[in-house]
Amino acid sequence: MEQALMGQNDPAPAVRMLPTYVGSTPHGTEQGDFVVLELGATGASVRVLWVTLTGTEGHKVEPRSQEFMIPPEVMLGPGKQLFDFAACCLTKFLEALPVSNRCLPLGCSFSFSCHQTGLDRSILTSWTKGFRCSDVEGQDVVQLLRDAIERQGAPSLKVVAVVNDTVGTMMGCDSELGLCEIGLVVDIGTKACYMEETKHVAVLGEDLGSVCVSIEWGSFCDDEALGPVLTSFDHVLDQESLDPGAQRFEKMIGGLYLGELVLVLVDLAHRGLLFGGCTSPALLSQGSVALEHVAKMEDPAGTARVLAILQNLGLSPEASDVELVQQVCVAVTTRAARLCATALAAILSRLQHSREEHADRCGHWSRVFERHPSFLGLLKETVMLLAPECGVSFIPSVDGGGRGMAVVTAVVTCLATYRRLLEKTLVPFRLDQEQLAAVQVQMKEAMAKGLRGEASSLRMLPTYVRAVPDGSERGDFLALDLGGTNFRVLLVRVAATGVQITSEVYTIPELMARGPGQQLFDHIVDCIADFQQKKGLVGQSLPLGFTFSFPCRQLGLDQGILLNWTKGFSASDCVGQDVVALLREAIRRRQAVELNVVAIVNDTVGTMMSCGYKDPHCEVGLIVGTGTNACYMEELQNVAGVDGDSGHMCINMEWGAFGDDGTLGVLSMHFDASVDGASINPGRQRFEKLISGMYLGEIVCHILLHLTSLGVLFQGQQTQQLQARGVFKTKFLSQIESNSLALRKVRDILQGLGLSLTSDDALIVREVCQAVSRRAAQLCGAGVAAVVEKIRENRGLEELTVTVGVDGTLYKLHPQFSHLVEATVRDLAPRCKVTFWQSEDGSGKGAALVTAVACCLAQTPRI
Repeated sequence: MEQALMGQNDPAPAVRMLPTYVGSTPHGTEQGDFVVLELGATGASVRVLWVTLTGTEGHKVEPRSQEFMIPPEVMLGPGKQLFDFAACCLTKFLEALPVSNRCLPLGCSFSFSCHQTGLDRSILTSWTKGFRCSDVEGQDVVQLLRDAIERQGAPSLKVVAVVNDTVGTMMGCDSELGLCEIGLVVDIGTKACYMEETKHVAVLGEDLGSVCVSIEWGSFCDDEALGPVLTSFDHVLDQESLDPGAQRFEKMIGGLYLGELVLVLVDLAHRGLLFGGCTSPALLSQGSVALEHVAKMEDPAGTARVLAILQNLGLSPEASDVELVQQVCVAVTTRAARLCATALAAILSRLQHSREEHADRCGHWSRVFERHPSFLGLLKETVMLLAPECGVSFIPSVDGGGRGMAVVTAVVTCLATYRRLLEKTLVPFRLDQEQLAAVQVQMKEAMAKGLRGEASSLRMLPTYVRAVPDGSERGDFLALDLGGTNFRVLLVRVAATGVQITSEVYTIPELMARGPGQQLFDHIVDCIADFQQKKGLVGQSLPLGFTFSFPCRQLGLDQGILLNWTKGFSASDCVGQDVVALLREAIRRRQAVELNVVAIVNDTVGTMMSCGYKDPHCEVGLIVGTGTNACYMEELQNVAGVDGDSGHMCINMEWGAFGDDGTLGVLSMHFDASVDGASINPGRQRFEKLISGMYLGEIVCHILLHLTSLGVLFQGQQTQQLQARGVFKTKFLSQIESNSLALRKVRDILQGLGLSLTSDDALIVREVCQAVSRRAAQLCGAGVAAVVEKIRENRGLEELTVTVGVDGTLYKLHPQFSHLVEATVRDLAPRCKVTFWQSEDGSGKGAALVTAVACCLAQTPRI
């Protein structure tokens, strides 16, 4: 199995593992009318079924069916004749039913060895079960059937899927009894199937989801494994069969061959141990002892039946002959049951090792089981012996593979419908280059307006940071980093050997974040005092840089007017006030604390300065975390309201508000509008609400609710869990999109939210997360492209080399976000060579470096 799944060809695998392209199991809500064509499932016959699925638990409609016997000349004649016969059977069957002008989905159960390349594409590799039609092997049997249906002029039928009877058996198990992921058929022939993780099936080249794999174990031909259990009777039976050397395992298990082991009786007779050494022409005739005869003779209470069967074969058995014949029959069927169990245990062991679950359900369809009451008991007993850690339940399949084939067809039809609805939902999230280029142009226009002091959604605030570090800065500095409900106090030592940081994290309770402003700043100063006490800094008046990650209009390096709160803060009496003055007033109230507040910096500027300490080309700062913002070094002559015509000024763009004037309306969807409406600042920070970590989880949640209402997710069952605000955290997107975790993490996350989901649900949730995060990354990239192009144009350069300092959990932790941002920038700003440098503690270290640069500049004599 392992060799075949891996695609190993040298040596050739001893068993074929064929993907069926059935990627989903039913969940019981499938409904509709379906036509099923079974060819070869029960031997020399075609069976046609009309199956109605109600999608309602406990309410079932019995399928209508009709069986047509295939003439021997058709089984051995031209392939075209066989498929015309099948199409004729379909036409006859449907003539008596109310088909009207409907296009009916047709599922085909084709019970022969095939190589599938899709759900509706299946190449016959070899005939079995006595079929030998010409011009079929190597052909697509679905296309042959479609051609025959067209020749017959049958009612409108659409062949949706073709699978073998084993897959139909697995899919046809009653969903009320639980999820069935293994199918087993022991009938005329024998084979199995099971749900395998797609990443283990090399031929598919995919990493996600599951696929049903058909195990053609009837052809198992490992001489080392089978050699010790093959008898001389097996060799004779094989040589006299239609396919000598093939299907060796099937010939030891399948019902077509068990009766042929009458060869044992003939051998015993020839040796004088049975029937007084006599045989009969009937006993020597191939096929004289059928499967049902073996079953009847095996029954210990069926002595009279054994006697009658043997007499019908022209024999004159004694009582001792009857007993010995019974023993032979028991031995033959016991070996078959135990060999079947051995192969099944191999599947169970594989599933147990690749999954955390230890319980599996096996659907079975077996006339061998029906006619040999002891067969299933022996099978279970041997499975438990070989795979004791696997709790397997055996569920009889409803109507063999017929209903299962209808379920396959229903699942495929439903998934196609769901796929269309999913695509329709996600298409607006897939931005093309033209749309992204338009965002880039709009942002450059908004930047220009904001710099000129005109009405714009970008405030373009001067930070009064005029230079990046040059490496000459030295000294001890304090830094205060306030950007969310957790804030830090840091001691930063800048030396020739580098920067050393010591810090403590403190919490701002929600009541303080939304209470009186004085209370908030008093709490901040109390935390600074605690830090000074712990670090032995009491009495020292160190320069302090204040990272304040909220929109401010700076009037100087140490003056910042709060424009509005974001990130869930709403402390009163702060908006419109100088936050440095509010901090200094709180310091005066505390009295025992000595602090020299030199600079107020937002986290974006701090990030740029932190990276600029190591890379002099760093002239852009970018934050993509809970919120998002950018800054860059602008030509001072372009900054209205600030004196000076030469040099540079770092501009805090506050780009989270980009689009608040409606310019992003064309990209905004109703999911975005819902998230915006439920936020604490409706109509504001529109760009941030499309990009940042605070909102992406909410967008995903709204999409999942929408898809659930359409029936695409969670069987259409609306859940209270997803309707709670903030329940789907943005960190889940990073976890879900991690390739190494496949779909297991999706299941863990959603089950942790109390949601019951299928593998299909997990795949859809992952696709939704990918669409939302991809749009966010591309929009972020369009913004960065606008910034670097502005710098290049300002300086009249043919090509710009620039570094972007980046911080933020979304950018750093999401497995694809950074790559998508960088790719978008390359596409939209091809004349800019942009390097992205992830900041190390930008908001803390950066604030200290701004302070250090300011102190150095203050000490430099003016010429």
